Amino acid sequence: MDARPKGQRNVFNRAISAGVRALLVAGLLALPSFMLPNVSSDTSQLVALLALVGGVLTFLEYFSTMPSFVEFRSAAPFNRIRFLTMFCMVYALTQITREFQMPTAMSGSFYYVGSSIGEAMDFPFSPVRLALLAVPEGAPLPLFEVVKATAGMAYVISLASIAFFIVFIRIMRWPLRNGAFNVWINLPLFDPTTGGDVLYRLKRDSNLNFALGFLLPFLIPAIFEATAQVLEPMPLSDPQTLVWMMTAWAFLPASLIMRGVALMRVAELIEEKRRRAYAQSDVLQAA
Repeated sequence: MDARPKGQRNVFNRAISAGVRALLVAGLLALPSFMLPNVSSDTSQLVALLALVGGVLTFLEYFSTMPSFVEFRSAAPFNRIRFLTMFCMVYALTQITREFQMPTAMSGSFYYVGSSIGEAMDFPFSPVRLALLAVPEGAPLPLFEVVKATAGMAYVISLASIAFFIVFIRIMRWPLRNGAFNVWINLPLFDPTTGGDVLYRLKRDSNLNFALGFLLPFLIPAIFEATAQVLEPMPLSDPQTLVWMMTAWAFLPASLIMRGVALMRVAELIEEKRRRAYAQSDVLQAA
């Protein structure tokens, strides 16, 4: 039996949990650099620095008892699904780009699946077709092929993660399965005491996230092409740049849509609680 005081055990458990999360985040940020060949020493040092910063920020956030900026930190598995989504994107896209540098059976399988998805989704005004706008004119054909494969793979992973989260909410009654929902801990940037009715604000923010999540896959390539006319475009021929750009292109919209779903779910719970309170008040008045 552990003879340490309860407070000390809680601190130790928080440190272990925060440390594991920090290592996972740092590993994710460094994953393409580890998997891809011919990475320069300068790039490796920059990636190591970013991984260290990401790990430290994650540790401080989850070790602290007071939330700072991470939403739904006590409403698992919202952030776990988002992390797994990003991990799947980064790993799959790294395997696809690796096919053009150090081909293996694994990278070939990922490229075949991504290429098939990209071909199926390459129709006028589709997100994949618009993602190809990021490829500069006159680029070699293999660059078009790898961008199409990575875009198709990333977009399908994002759609699958959204569908899984929606089904999970309905089947597992998220977030009630983890106990009462604490707005202060899970929505640290949301102040329920200002700005009018909480229910209206949650639904408004939810709809805004839905709209942005739907539009971003179409807007990001257009913005990228517009800025490329003024600024020097990012070199998509660099595998790590391609991996992170395609990951951001697909993950940010998916994350916004999942946040919109989560906020709408919280609004539904508040609305349901209000209805019960009003019904109970009517019963008491009738009695």
